[in-house]
Amino acid sequence: MISYSIYIVDDEKTITDGVTMALEDDYRIKAFSDAETAIAHLKKETPDLILLDIGLPGMNGIDALRHIKGLYPDILIIMITAYEDVDTVISAMKLGAYDYVVKPLYMDGLEVSIRNALETIRLRKEVRTLQEKHLKEHIPCFIAESNAIQDVMGFIKMVAQSPDTPVLIMGETGTGKELLASAIHYNSPNFKAPFATVNCAAIPKDLIESELFGYEKGAFSGAGAAGKKGLIEEAAGGTLFLDEVGDLSLEAQAKLLRFLELGEFYRVGGTKKHHIETRVISATNKDIDQMIEDGQFRRDLYFRLGVIKVKAPSLNERPDDIVPLTKYFLQEFSQKFGKKFKGISSDAAAVLLAYNWTGHVRELKNLVERAVLIGRGPDLLPADLGIDSHTRDETRAHAGDNAGFPPLPAEGLDLDGQLKSFEKHYIDEALKIVKGNESKAAKLLNINHHTFRYRRKKLLGE
Repeated sequence: MISYSIYIVDDEKTITDGVTMALEDDYRIKAFSDAETAIAHLKKETPDLILLDIGLPGMNGIDALRHIKGLYPDILIIMITAYEDVDTVISAMKLGAYDYVVKPLYMDGLEVSIRNALETIRLRKEVRTLQEKHLKEHIPCFIAESNAIQDVMGFIKMVAQSPDTPVLIMGETGTGKELLASAIHYNSPNFKAPFATVNCAAIPKDLIESELFGYEKGAFSGAGAAGKKGLIEEAAGGTLFLDEVGDLSLEAQAKLLRFLELGEFYRVGGTKKHHIETRVISATNKDIDQMIEDGQFRRDLYFRLGVIKVKAPSLNERPDDIVPLTKYFLQEFSQKFGKKFKGISSDAAAVLLAYNWTGHVRELKNLVERAVLIGRGPDLLPADLGIDSHTRDETRAHAGDNAGFPPLPAEGLDLDGQLKSFEKHYIDEALKIVKGNESKAAKLLNINHHTFRYRRKKLLGE
């Protein structure tokens, strides 16, 4: 049985005491007389629901609502007002309040609002549990410990909530663009619907249209007698992932653009108009801007595909993930080949961290597979890897060494703590400069607004 926690924020003790007595048998209740104390407590424990009075001393309920929703957008908040001020209620609802109740409080009405809110939370948790199950089943090797990939994952979880907005994923071959597409699909409301993929570079140009849009019987020589659904129809209600979208012919690009704009298409050789709703996620490792200049890719299609753009970071940009990924692949291939590898030697880890990963995660996976196959174990050794620890571009790796930084103390330092302090300092400084405006602060730090909020929230939660 799910246990729910509720905060009551009201400066009238008779109300907090009365509501607490009425609800404490069914829920975990905490009462606060002002918004500032309640918000400070959110860093220690995040409740499922907040009952928030509008007329509070100090920070009023509307400002508190705005602040809480900025930091914890998933918390449901029911506003309490002493009088039914329509303008105030409308302001609260626009800021994300779930509902409102009017004083004097009647427990029957309040409990109905609470039950409705908690039913919404229950459904969210149920969906999240199902999504986590699907994520584990479909993208089990997506290791995300570095800030670079955590930022991307935090961003795409927000992007995923719009089930039909096109997304363009850019990045080099081997960076895991299909895994990011999977993560978007399985974090979206349509995660139970199909996730269809097509590698546009692997299908001959004269067949790609029939693969995408299907064909009617007799449409061309060799066409099946019954015709065939295309991948767009197969992905109805779900997600169509177009890998290497830069390899589409101009004719296929025109048809794809029509589908994205109108949600309609014709099968090859057909006259019947089909209407389908599906999200299109595309990916490319090509320079689309240059292709547009060369007349090889439609500019209008590029804008349509890239309503949201996501950059898949290279493995060299996420060094904190190299050893965890290696451990994951080590376990996978040890089971596959019946080996008994248990870990990675410190020397092998140093080699992996020094290596220049031009093939990214795919290259690492192939290297670990070879190492397990030829190695003896129980630890992965540098000799098993067969790579030179000095293959990383030394100029790039050491450019600017020690510039402006104090020397490393002989006793060492807490690097993780130093990085967090550095990040927190500049986030706070940026907010001070722009008087608390998150969008402007994000611009000062040259990151997008979603990444800024994710990092700030993560630091506040620690």
